[in-house]
Amino acid sequence: MNTVLGPVAPEELGVVAVHEHIGYGMPGSELDTRWWKTPEQRYEETVPKLRRFREYGGGTFVDATGICNGRDVDYYKSLSEKTGVHIVACTGFVGGDTALPYFARQSVDQLTRLFVHEITVGIGDTGSLAGVIKVGVSRGGRMTELDKRIYRAAARAAAATGVPVLTHLAIDPEPAVAVFREEGLPLDRVLFGHADDGLNAPKTPHRWIFEQGGRIGFDTFGYETELEDPPFWARPRQERLDHFLGLLNAGYLDQLLVSADANCSPLGWPGVKGHTVNYIFEDLVPDLRGAGVDDATITALLEDNPADFLTIRA
Repeated sequence: MNTVLGPVAPEELGVVAVHEHIGYGMPGSELDTRWWKTPEQRYEETVPKLRRFREYGGGTFVDATGICNGRDVDYYKSLSEKTGVHIVACTGFVGGDTALPYFARQSVDQLTRLFVHEITVGIGDTGSLAGVIKVGVSRGGRMTELDKRIYRAAARAAAATGVPVLTHLAIDPEPAVAVFREEGLPLDRVLFGHADDGLNAPKTPHRWIFEQGGRIGFDTFGYETELEDPPFWARPRQERLDHFLGLLNAGYLDQLLVSADANCSPLGWPGVKGHTVNYIFEDLVPDLRGAGVDDATITALLEDNPADFLTIRA
């Protein structure tokens, strides 16, 4: 498994938060002076959250921030050194609508070469290798032609390098599955993310994705309508939990992963107050235990399944 500080064996990853953000912002947010943060402010917001994650037993933090959205690998390296948390960086894009024109104009072959380079040679001059490929459905709820081009490049890069693919949204998955199949990428190498958020869960064909062999991420745990100022993708806490338990009890444990999709120090927007990666330990695990989920199942969700997903398959 590629982390920003070097390779780590799957059995050493520990508890994995498989879809999170050190700091996520839309392209150009770094130019808006309302949102400028000094390095000291970013560390002040982020280090305590990662240290608490480590204290709770967290081992690995997968940063799903794509190219153009504030990815800062040297910063990730310093955070990993300070906190002892393994941090995995990604290549790819959150969605075609976050790819700046320079990238949006590139061919499938060019994008494939970019992704492969960042996985096998390094991201910029950081010396760090990407461990996952991020792709996504653009705003509007349907895959655009650019989205499909990025998905195809991601499939080719994943097949060539053995790293997995993590998606932003699990809606409109039929074109994605078709692309992955055409490129020969096994669907257990794909985690269809955000399948649980309030906006998109009703439009996500969960069982169909499972039947195709894909994995599903319930990775917006904690974005609840009960929050003081909930985001538009929030969902009632019990509703999400019941949905998740229904899939778990239907026999899909091996294809499910969980996370919180929290921002340690948001870029270009205020973020969601009261929500951190540590929701996993502070709320989700107690909720699961309260619903009768045993420790072996919780270990599978937080350790075994993500380790299997993240393992590089030659």
